[in-house]
Amino acid sequence: MSNIAEGFERRSRTEFARFLVIAKGSCGEVRAQLLVALDQHYLTDAQHATFCARTKQISAGLSNLARYLRTHNS
Repeated sequence: MSNIAEGFERRSRTEFARFLVIAKGSCGEVRAQLLVALDQHYLTDAQHATFCARTKQISAGLSNLARYLRTHNS
């Protein structure tokens, strides 16, 4: 969320798109930490699957928005 806010405050579509991609990378980091949490038995398999699926949805949305900002000049 912080990466998205920072990119938005830059007031440039290009910068906003770049920070969306950074936020997408952060989703990957969260998935890695979810795997650690699963390995340490802090999460059940079902919780891990739910959280990973959600981060993949968020990642896809960030990617789509970044692509839109880069390809549309409105």
